Amino acid sequence: MAFDLIPGNIFRVPSIFDEDDSNWSITNQTPSGISISEDDKFVFVTTALPGVDEKDVDITFDKGILWVKGETKEEESDKKRKFFRKSTSSFSYRVGVPGELDLSVEPEATYKNGVMTIKFTKSPVAQPKKISVKSSK
Repeated sequence: MAFDLIPGNIFRVPSIFDEDDSNWSITNQTPSGISISEDDKFVFVTTALPGVDEKDVDITFDKGILWVKGETKEEESDKKRKFFRKSTSSFSYRVGVPGELDLSVEPEATYKNGVMTIKFTKSPVAQPKKISVKSSK
């Protein structure tokens, strides 16, 4: 009843061996993180892709939605120790790109040190305009 609301042990530290605690998973090595920023002329979408080769990344932009997908494969073997390991991991990010974009200009993607940056040009219509105030004499 009322005692059901009291935690069992409030001083217990989470363990990586807890089956239901997904925050402590030692196998979760997928890249994470995507951010959107902008300046006066461009919208930038930046995503962390550590250990991913740029040729293994597929980028698609359709109807205001940006998809960044990829896969990593790794093999390791040692015939002297009779050891073989093969691993594959994949990721997929989907994000809506805000603002009025000039789609006549091809978006530009650059990859450096595990960080992919996709640059979209803003539409001239979306550019803020300075309005001067004139005297009404």
